[in-house]
Amino acid sequence: MIVVWIILGIVVFVLLWVIITFNLLVSLRNQVHNAWKQIDVQLKRRHDLIPNLVSTVKGAMEFEQDTLEKVINARAKAVSAVGTQKKASAENMLTQALGRLFAVMENYPDLKTNQNIMQLQEELTSTENRIGFARQLYNDLVANYRTKQEIFPNNVIVSLFAGFQKEEYFEAEESDRAVPKADISIRPE
Repeated sequence: MIVVWIILGIVVFVLLWVIITFNLLVSLRNQVHNAWKQIDVQLKRRHDLIPNLVSTVKGAMEFEQDTLEKVINARAKAVSAVGTQKKASAENMLTQALGRLFAVMENYPDLKTNQNIMQLQEELTSTENRIGFARQLYNDLVANYRTKQEIFPNNVIVSLFAGFQKEEYFEAEESDRAVPKADISIRPE
């Protein structure tokens, strides 16, 4: 009789452990998906702001059509990208194109004084910061989720149930990892 109770206790304990672990993994997976959707919201905001900025600066930057076209093309690729890695790569290209646009805009004094352009540029900068924070949160959650998936005995649960694939990190491009060169020499004008 005692052996039956011990076996029943072990079965109940294992069953409770399976349920708790499964629910924890589902919760973490949903947090990762939610964090990705938060990035998506900020990326959509950026995608919506870019055409306004391009159309506002287009007339003043008539000699910089190549830069504007690169921004427009990069935006189109970013909007149509599917999957974490492809989306991350496309968004990194868009970030670089925007950086070049902002650098070129510095050469146009009329643009620096235009309130609409300054407001759009501030909105994009603010959105870029939000995207950065959302990416960081996403990657933190992915790391937590992956850790919970890989540790023993949770990895047993992962192998028993479908739907617990490893999530991809939102990674920077190789060119973004390069150390920028700063020239702070003082040149006489």
